[in-house]
Amino acid sequence: MQAGASEAKIAEVTDAATSQLFGASEKTALEYAEAMTFTDRKVTDQLFARVRAHFTETQIVELTAAVALENFRSKFNVALGIEAQGFCALKAHG
Repeated sequence: MQAGASEAKIAEVTDAATSQLFGASEKTALEYAEAMTFTDRKVTDQLFARVRAHFTETQIVELTAAVALENFRSKFNVALGIEAQGFCALKAHG
């Protein structure tokens, strides 16, 4: 939130695809992050083309690295039994 996201926007992140609070580039970035994260999804050529339409090569590398780092952390924490600290409570997605 320090970077400017409102609590309302953060609360809607799981519904970002249909939310009026998120712009096209934010929706694309979140779709890209989900495609990288969920094992039943993948980054298709069509999705990557949309990512390229919104972001520079440098931004794509930074976004990809940030998502990969968070995925690494989640696997690392699970393996060591480190539980969430309650900093980001999101409603269940499904």
